[in-house]
Amino acid sequence: MSNLDRQATLSVCGGRGFVVAEPVRELLTPRHVRLGESTEVRRLLPNLGRRMVGAWAFVDHYGPDDIAGEPGMQVPPHPHMGLQTVSWLHEGEVLHRDSLGSLRTIRPRELGLMTSGRAISHSEESPKSHARFLHGAQLWVALPDAHRHVEPHFQHHTELPTVTAPGLTATLILGGLDGATSPGTTYTPIVGADLALSAGAEARLPLDPDFEYAVLSMSGQAEVDGVPVLPGSMLYLGCGRTELPLRADTDAGLMLLGGEPFEEEIVMWWNFIGRSHEEIEEARKGWMSTSCFGEVKGYDGDRLPAPELTPITLKPRGRVR
Repeated sequence: MSNLDRQATLSVCGGRGFVVAEPVRELLTPRHVRLGESTEVRRLLPNLGRRMVGAWAFVDHYGPDDIAGEPGMQVPPHPHMGLQTVSWLHEGEVLHRDSLGSLRTIRPRELGLMTSGRAISHSEESPKSHARFLHGAQLWVALPDAHRHVEPHFQHHTELPTVTAPGLTATLILGGLDGATSPGTTYTPIVGADLALSAGAEARLPLDPDFEYAVLSMSGQAEVDGVPVLPGSMLYLGCGRTELPLRADTDAGLMLLGGEPFEEEIVMWWNFIGRSHEEIEEARKGWMSTSCFGEVKGYDGDRLPAPELTPITLKPRGRVR
């Protein structure tokens, strides 16, 4: 999914200065962003005061949207570099096309994982014949310097491992949890899991104390470490935890995101992750000249133009705690 913000600004993310080294309960309020004509997303990362969680650098939650008789998601071809995109659905379908020739329909609780590496472009849209509701999350994972120029590739996994406890089913999206490991390719120590809780469930999820974590609420009424987390909001949890108490008053859906704190400082702008203003500017020129991101074939519409890039002096932002 693209960042369609026409006022995109450069921001510095990553580095230990942004990490909270102890357990905390920091509730993040989303920013509402229009995505095309019929979809509005709630943007949780990057957030004022919280830029990343491990290598997770971008989190959008959308829906559930009633798109009966509507086009639904319509994201024209756009570029990515230096990151992985993770498509995750609870309801509906998304048709993925990319400049490698991939054409896949992603359905609920299937992993669509695109590694942009040095350069890729793709589009995302609701199929012409689609389900009534669309509900999901789109996330980006920053690639470390040693792997950010890998050859681009796309993976679609329809079967993913699960971890279960009374009233809880955890589906592994990326990384590992409690002995289970996702088949999705990763480049840093990371975890992403979809948590389905039954009404009245109480559970304790094992965690790695070296990871920092956050929990995104997708649906229902649930408490994370005693804090009510409403759908479309996210609770940042810091580091140093060995387990996470969960409780649900109704059937609820959550996403657990975590990983080792991302050591490198990165520069994020529009749909690019790089290491300098100059690198971002070169990527923008590359997209505008159509020279290096390839062509998405089969999409009925024009490519997404890049917004203007305003030259600024980059200053790291964040807190050391």
